[in-house]
Amino acid sequence: MLDVRRLRLLRELARRGTIAAVAEALAFSPSAVSQQLAVLEREAGLPLLERTGRRVRLTPAGQNLVRHAEAVLERLEQADADLAEARSGLAGGLRVGAFPTAIRAIVPAALVALARRHPGLEPMVSETDPAEVAHALRAGDLDVALIHEYDFVPAPQEPGIATRPLYRESMYLAAPAHAAPAQAALAEATTTALGPEQGAVLRAHADAPWITATPGTLCHAMTLRACQAAGFTPRIRHRVDEFPTMLALVAAGQGVAVVPQLGVMGPADPAVSLTRLLMERRTKIAFRSGAAAHPAVAAFGAALRAAVPPELATPTSPE
Repeated sequence: MLDVRRLRLLRELARRGTIAAVAEALAFSPSAVSQQLAVLEREAGLPLLERTGRRVRLTPAGQNLVRHAEAVLERLEQADADLAEARSGLAGGLRVGAFPTAIRAIVPAALVALARRHPGLEPMVSETDPAEVAHALRAGDLDVALIHEYDFVPAPQEPGIATRPLYRESMYLAAPAHAAPAQAALAEATTTALGPEQGAVLRAHADAPWITATPGTLCHAMTLRACQAAGFTPRIRHRVDEFPTMLALVAAGQGVAVVPQLGVMGPADPAVSLTRLLMERRTKIAFRSGAAAHPAVAAFGAALRAAVPPELATPTSPE
């Protein structure tokens, strides 16, 4: 009989590419991971890995076993959900991952509602970049998380991870209010129902310094790709991940930035000019495949939906 824990290690190796990365993610030593995979090969009765120098790759048999492992782990999540449903009342920990704007604008109200309905449940929130969520869910470090994607940076399909849409928000170009040359250029631009055409809005600031998120984040990739689609590469001066900090830098005349609707909600700053773009950021609830019916995951999802501000667009149908 194949060991489920070893199947999980093989699945992680298929996703992460190296034994060292699997060991770091799952808090094992590399030698322990190698030993467990060697045992799995003996259980399977044929090679699952090909070793080329310091790297390993899965054999066709190993790749096929990973597909079975995905199905097995999903069924185990479903079984756990059924058992939780049979228990009376929700209790225990629920590990939640979310990005900063959602933690500030959505999650607190959801936690208040969850505490009223399920006082025995103990949600534990960790700030988690959406790019890290899939690994954290598969490793068991999170039970549920919020992720987002942009028009120019769609979220990849992650094996073993399921999602449900939560809300959509518009994107804005934030510029210093005194940026007269850019405003003059926009006055001559082609217009749409929402205002100047998106490429013209961005190109009007092509020579300005830009403020982006840190490299490796979806927010950073979104700004780069939006500008490149408009025909230029932005000259980045500042790299910060908090949108309020971006807006403070814009107000100080330090550059321009693309920010989501949640990042600009609140009192308007007269030193910042906001222009709506024809772009969206879409936020989803993510969890391990098979866990959609888990009572704790479902309860947290319901609390999140009730906490979405009415200014944001909500999907009309689930994925």
